[in-house]
Amino acid sequence: MKTYKLSFGEIIVIKENLAEVIVNEGVEMNEVLIDEYHDFLLTYLKPPIFLLINKKNSYSYNFQAQRTIINLKEIEAMAVVVSSTAGLMSTETLININKSSNWNIQLFRDRVEALNWLNVLETSK
Repeated sequence: MKTYKLSFGEIIVIKENLAEVIVNEGVEMNEVLIDEYHDFLLTYLKPPIFLLINKKNSYSYNFQAQRTIINLKEIEAMAVVVSSTAGLMSTETLININKSSNWNIQLFRDRVEALNWLNVLETSK
């Protein structure tokens, strides 16, 4: 595993196609940060990409970022670990805004369960 610090948080590469994303407390994700995020994923991970989004911090997205956050065809699946009701609600809102994108996404309260789900999907590819 290798950890990379980005301007909005950190990304831990667990395997060549699996990474954990942790956004820093209080960050507002915007188009510039989304571009940085996407560039990282495409540079450091091999498709199909599996993501563990760890929402242990509170952060937000501007409207444009909400529409483009996961719109990369290389992303196969996302497991989102939510630790608070606010995190759950914001993630559900983000999913609803992007309903037409048909994301393969699941919400979890436990990080190990989220990783297990991603590993099952990854090995079935």
